[in-house]
Amino acid sequence: MEIECEWCSSINVKQTTDSVFWELPDGSRAIEISATPTYCCRDCEMIYQSEPIIKEIENQLYLIDCKQIGKVISFEDLMKIPRLLKKNYFDFSS
Repeated sequence: MEIECEWCSSINVKQTTDSVFWELPDGSRAIEISATPTYCCRDCEMIYQSEPIIKEIENQLYLIDCKQIGKVISFEDLMKIPRLLKKNYFDFSS
């Protein structure tokens, strides 16, 4: 399946991993999330995460105890942290 760039609609896109920086939901600090699934467009050179990955990160950060996260955490380790709630009750998009 070909991936289309969300910015320029090119199909010259590759999947990779990269570090992203995210502000915690309480606004107390930002963290680095390494090895995050990422798209890289070879035409417009935009590097970005898909909407499902963004939603997955944001939901996870709302549902865990963020105090146990250091300055850097891998995407895989972030997703392994047990949730305090079953779902994000503040997400009305679904």
